[in-house]
Amino acid sequence: MFRSQVSRMALPLCGIGRYAVAVLEEERKYEVDAGFQLPDLHECAPEGGRLIVRPPQKLRATYYDTTDLRLARSGASLRFRRGDDEPWTVKLPTDAPGVRNEISTAGPASSPPERLLDLVTVYTRGAPVAQVTVLNTMRRAYQLCDRDDRIAVEVVDDTVTVHEGRRVALKFREIEVERKAGRAKLLDRVEAALRDAGALVGEFTPKHVRALGLPALEPPDWPVPPARLPKRPTGADVVTAAIRRDIARIVAHDPLVRLRAPVGKDDTAVHQMRVGTRRLRSDLRTFAAVLDRDWVSGLRTELGWLADALGAARDAEVLRARLRRTAGADRLVSLDEASVARIDADLAARHEDALQALDKVLCQERYHRLLDALLDAATAPRHARRAAEPAEAVLPGLVGRPWRRFAFGGNGVEGAGQLDEAGPDASWHAVRINGKRARYAVEAVAGVLGGEAAALASALAKVQELIGEHQDAAVAGDTWLAIANADPDDHALAVTAGRLYERERAAVRAARAAFPAAWRAASKRRLTEWMR
Repeated sequence: MFRSQVSRMALPLCGIGRYAVAVLEEERKYEVDAGFQLPDLHECAPEGGRLIVRPPQKLRATYYDTTDLRLARSGASLRFRRGDDEPWTVKLPTDAPGVRNEISTAGPASSPPERLLDLVTVYTRGAPVAQVTVLNTMRRAYQLCDRDDRIAVEVVDDTVTVHEGRRVALKFREIEVERKAGRAKLLDRVEAALRDAGALVGEFTPKHVRALGLPALEPPDWPVPPARLPKRPTGADVVTAAIRRDIARIVAHDPLVRLRAPVGKDDTAVHQMRVGTRRLRSDLRTFAAVLDRDWVSGLRTELGWLADALGAARDAEVLRARLRRTAGADRLVSLDEASVARIDADLAARHEDALQALDKVLCQERYHRLLDALLDAATAPRHARRAAEPAEAVLPGLVGRPWRRFAFGGNGVEGAGQLDEAGPDASWHAVRINGKRARYAVEAVAGVLGGEAAALASALAKVQELIGEHQDAAVAGDTWLAIANADPDDHALAVTAGRLYERERAAVRAARAAFPAAWRAASKRRLTEWMR
């Protein structure tokens, strides 16, 4: 069983200024027959707590989906449940069985709210939804409260009836145990009591999926990246796996971008979705020789459009985080707090504008068409004949091209080995772009080719970190000055921006000084000769 701590967050939906509560829902299901006797749950209550038995409740839930049940097959759902304060609910799948993101909001029963439809766009791909099933449930709820009278765990005993006209098409009973404010051990205690009484641990199959039957149990549209490749993979095997990994990253983070949800302590959904988009564009370019070139060109164009929208939002994120970091870098020299706040307010406005622009992009028909194209790419990428050759024969040469461009330059761009420590920022940025492409290419094949390819991928990550820090510092320094120049009468702001600028230039110089050693480590012949 997966253990997870429940979290509640107030999150904006699709940038329209309306908020709903998003809950990370963790629950377990148990199969019981009609004659099952629920055990006495008083003994399961936390120390100092109590058991509250709620009056029986009649629920009527209407589920919406596409005609081919794209939501149900993906583990998502959209429902209207009469009587709830916020009757419309979307549930989004996570990587953990039994754990879903739940977002509820108010709205009339006549049609699903647009903001919730937006959240499931990556699954519906813009296809219309309609009512697919109605569940009538008699619910008996039992709440185990802690000593502060918070609900720690809720046990619900549901008898579900599905009608076809006046005929009862399906009737079943199940027990759900949902974690609220309690610890995971309390779930185990309740489970032990239920199993002793004869309940069976059930598969995590949502009620509406049981009601819809076999069509809802068909595989989801989005293919899962392979856990492992064949022992002797072809170029097609490796490239397909890389494409699917990139697309899976985009798909997984689409709803979280709309929710403005964090994906870790120091990461964001916008960042991860942008990385997926960039990697896919890079992989399509690197492996174009084993793919249909016209197909690659069209898909890369559309990905570039999406990447631009994600990039504006991500750049604003990076600048805001960098401001806090740079302002606090020297504890002995504090900066004017009002001026730092003034700069942050400017960045916050840019960030919100970029997020709203991104929301509009993700709600466009053009994005729906891109999702269809990505599904086609993940399901059946269009390979050329060379893709059938063994991976170890065809891929090193393809990876070698972005590597050589990074190392030696071309088309007016210097190579990494030619960078001048006193050169312009633009030259370093151009090399950074080539370095990212080389790193993505090596990482795409490292898991198959192993050995020195994997070592090179690790070394390139360190190089990329340095020149990424260089670019972030250079852009940030120019940004601080630009904000101050826009308000020339604010002298405190000018001084603060100047100090921030000098700190960023110090970071630029440090990155440049450290770069040669990192580059020497990454360009050793033994790490690169497999590409020759």
